[in-house]
Amino acid sequence: MKKIFILTIFAALVSTFSVQLKAQEITKKNGYTLSFESNFAALDPQLKKRLIKTFFEVYPKLAKEYNPSTVKEVKFFVDTAYDGVAATADGKVTFSSMWMIKHPEDIDVVTHEVMHIVQDYGRSVGPGWLTEGIADYARYKFGVDNEGAKWSLPVLKPDHSYKNSYRITAAFFAWMEKNVKQGTIKAVDAALRDHTYTKNIWEKLTGKDLDALWADYVKNSEV
Repeated sequence: MKKIFILTIFAALVSTFSVQLKAQEITKKNGYTLSFESNFAALDPQLKKRLIKTFFEVYPKLAKEYNPSTVKEVKFFVDTAYDGVAATADGKVTFSSMWMIKHPEDIDVVTHEVMHIVQDYGRSVGPGWLTEGIADYARYKFGVDNEGAKWSLPVLKPDHSYKNSYRITAAFFAWMEKNVKQGTIKAVDAALRDHTYTKNIWEKLTGKDLDALWADYVKNSEV
């Protein structure tokens, strides 16, 4: 009886492992590999294709622009247990299945998240708002269908600050690239990655510190 019980457990484990293997899809293209997994049985096959397609469209561009040494193998996992939007760690992006259901048009969540892989700051010497602002700036610059997701940079409001992160910070960076000095954000990103970033870098690159740059932005925030 005990032997039968053990064999039953073993069979169940093998079956579970087989299901997991079937849920994994590996795609290789132009030197990059994407492993796609999901525990969400109702995932739209067309959405899955778009997620994969978006990765191969934007990741090589982000790598070329910011970090050619970024990892070549990335994992996507659509998870029913994750209740955020998406999260990235160690070359793996976890997407919320609920977010996919409610916002299937938000395909450039891929662009934002894989930019975090490219950033590869490790234990960052910079503030969190800067990391997220750069990732959303990358989405603004390289996104494949921000319009379809009704995603855009926000109009400046009196209560905004460059420390608000995400799109608010990204809008400031887009303005800076257009009106102050092109290549500033790329240089800041590189400094964060090699851990040479300090708040003085803005003045070295542009001649003004962040507060002075923000004051100029407030006067004319058109991008």
